[in-house]
Amino acid sequence: MSMFPQSGVRPVELEYGADNRVVFNFFNAVYGWMAVALAVTAAVAYLVSQTPSVMSALYGSGSFGIIALFLGAWALAYGAQHAAVKINANLGIFLFMCYAALIGALISGIFIVYPKATLVSAFVLTAGTFACMSIYGFVTRRDLTTIGSYLVMAAFGLFFASIVNVFFASDALSWFLTYAILLVFVGLVAFHTQQLRNMATEIGSDGNRAGRYAVVGSIILYIAFINIFMSILRIMGGRK
Repeated sequence: MSMFPQSGVRPVELEYGADNRVVFNFFNAVYGWMAVALAVTAAVAYLVSQTPSVMSALYGSGSFGIIALFLGAWALAYGAQHAAVKINANLGIFLFMCYAALIGALISGIFIVYPKATLVSAFVLTAGTFACMSIYGFVTRRDLTTIGSYLVMAAFGLFFASIVNVFFASDALSWFLTYAILLVFVGLVAFHTQQLRNMATEIGSDGNRAGRYAVVGSIILYIAFINIFMSILRIMGGRK
């Protein structure tokens, strides 16, 4: 959930006279890698769900095991962003795909718990919500920096609250976290998109930097998409 902590790039005013082709190419890369990562997640989740021994190892590891896996996933996401910026885009992409695969394994239970129709409906609703908020973040002239900063802090708080709830298993807290995560990450999609557009404008025709930060942007938007999807899926219910 980190927000370009190592980029050194600062938000700038939106300049609608900038080279649209540069921005277009940048977002093509961002959404392209995000789509690949989502495909990897879906494929791994399905394959793991069809392998009882792996499912047993994952879900039978206990609370500490689950927390360790999620913390490992968080570290891998941060490492992928750092690698993309500080080393090269290819290493960042490799680590990103590893992260997407790990997330797929961790959420593989959705194929056991929910019918396919519910999964498809949740994905379509998530994609529509994501698209609307991303378009808003791209075109709005309102500076979302302040509200975005609060949303980022809220996202970290919700992440650690979710870890704590693994031990307490409070149903009330779980539902609160579900709706809170949905609202926070829906807002973060718009904020992140605006950041990315500002970044693309600042980077300009520097292809090397654009490639690096496109990977970072795709990781951040992927995280938002997954969180929105999982929240919507739980709210929709319809378990087998």
